[in-house]
Amino acid sequence: MRVLPVGDDALLVEVASGEQAEALHAELLRRRAAGLLRAREIVPAARTVLLDGLSDPGRVASELAVAVVPPAPPREHTVVEIPTRYDGPDLAVVAAHWGVREQDVARVHAAAEFRVAFCGFAPGFGYLTGLASRYDVPRRATPRTAVPAGSVALAGPYTGVYPRSSPGGWQLIGRTDAVLFDPAREPAALLSPGTRVRFVPVGPAGTA
Repeated sequence: MRVLPVGDDALLVEVASGEQAEALHAELLRRRAAGLLRAREIVPAARTVLLDGLSDPGRVASELAVAVVPPAPPREHTVVEIPTRYDGPDLAVVAAHWGVREQDVARVHAAAEFRVAFCGFAPGFGYLTGLASRYDVPRRATPRTAVPAGSVALAGPYTGVYPRSSPGGWQLIGRTDAVLFDPAREPAALLSPGTRVRFVPVGPAGTA
C-alpha cells in the first residue's frame, strides 16, 4: 500500500489489485460511519482509493501506512437486474475470442453475478467485475466515435453499460433500456460501488 498526498486535504492510496481496492474502500466507509474517519469523499478506482476533504491528512496517512485491511464484507442481498438484448455488433468478435458460439456469449454473461468495482468515465458508468479471467477481451483497435446509450460492453476484465451516447472502444455485446443516470432520480445513478448486478436476457421487444 502506498499513500500519496493530493493537494492540501486529500490522499490517494495505491494498492496492488482491484480486490484490495474494493476491500480498502469498504473498510474506509466503515470507519467513516463509525466516526473514526472524517472524509468528505471516498472514491474507489481500479487500484486506488481517493480520500478527499480530510482535516488532518498527515495523521490519516500515518494510520493507513500501518493499517491491516480486512477482506471486503459479504455482498448485500439486493441485486440490480438489467434487462439485456444480446444483439451487439461485436458479439461475433467476442464469441470468437472466447471460442464459443454467439448464443453462448449471452449464456455465459447472464450466468455471472457482477459487482460494481468503481465508477467513472461518465456519470452513471460502472466498471463491473464478475466474469472469470479467461473471458477478458481486448478493446477495439479503432474506437467508435459514437456508442449508443444503453450499450452493454466488455473491455479487459470489465463489463459496462454506456449511460449516454459517447465515443468508446469497448466490445458491444448487447443493449438495455435501463436508465443508468437520471438527475431527477434519487439517487441519480442506478449503479454505485459495491452494487450487485445481474444481466437478464430479454427478447427484441424487451420482453423475456
